Amino acid sequence: MDALLAFWTSLPDYLRSTVWILLVTVAVILSVAFTTLWERKVIGWMQLRQGPNRVGSIFGFAPGIFQPFADVIKLLVKEVVIPSASNKWLFRIAPMITLVPAFAAWAVMPLDPDLVIADIDAGLLYLLSLTSVGVYGVILAGWAANSKYAFLGAMRSAAQVVAYEIAMGFALVGVVMAAGTMNFGDIVRAQSGGASSWFVLWLFPLFVVYVIAGVAETNRAPFDVAEGESEIVAGFHVEYSGIAFALFFLAEYANMLLISALTAVFFLGGWLSPFEGILAADNPLAAPGFHWLFLKLFFFLTCFMWYRATFPRYRYDQIMRLGWKILIPVTLVWIAVEGVMFWAGVGPWKS
Repeated sequence: MDALLAFWTSLPDYLRSTVWILLVTVAVILSVAFTTLWERKVIGWMQLRQGPNRVGSIFGFAPGIFQPFADVIKLLVKEVVIPSASNKWLFRIAPMITLVPAFAAWAVMPLDPDLVIADIDAGLLYLLSLTSVGVYGVILAGWAANSKYAFLGAMRSAAQVVAYEIAMGFALVGVVMAAGTMNFGDIVRAQSGGASSWFVLWLFPLFVVYVIAGVAETNRAPFDVAEGESEIVAGFHVEYSGIAFALFFLAEYANMLLISALTAVFFLGGWLSPFEGILAADNPLAAPGFHWLFLKLFFFLTCFMWYRATFPRYRYDQIMRLGWKILIPVTLVWIAVEGVMFWAGVGPWKS
């Protein structure tokens, strides 16, 4: 083990970063695959049915465990039909423009106290710039198909993403005010001291806004009007099939994982233990680590599925009204409240 550790530390920084990038990318892809299975299982349990239970098992346990791989094979062997009147180059590249930012954002995600691919001070700006790029893939997918249905879906989806991205950005301004930094690792460390020090307590309205905006940003129910089958025939990707459609599918679930992880990092202490300061420092439950981030991520990811099984789809005007007339004013008011708390020296700013 010591020899292996010595060999790892002797590698140049760029090579170690490359290895971590490959590991994180593979982990996210596999997580997306099993997230689709978990979603179908969770919704099945909520609706008193079993969900996928035919494709494989592990010695009789976990029936349906190989369903994601069957879905991947099915999508890989399907023909990718490119409309004859489409802009073929943009039609092909649009899914990648949507997918790449969802994976690239993990470069600044602190997975545990000592593991982050790129520990940069402007991590939050990097994240916001990447999430802004993703909407271009949606617009291009609708426009390049040369289909009025796809174009309508793209415009609706883009308008929704922009509206909720503003609310999300203002919510993150509150996080930066509380932490005093845009470095993700330092934001987590600013919440040290146990669950009572997590930002979710002092920034609860911003937490609620961020969660709602995150669901809307990923076009998930009840904000999935871009894919309302009764309205515009599956939205901006109506002309896509096979693996090209699968890339949009992959981007949606990768964004769900990303939003869940970011919620844990910004408001629930990331890899910090909720028992810190309660149990002795040498107690394993009080130690920080990736397992705490995973549990928090898993909880919020399950909430995405809970929302889908519970809430009906909103009308488009209701969605836009919520984003522009409710969430944005709430964030502005609470940022002002934060300024008062900073002046008074309470909350995260008490000396």
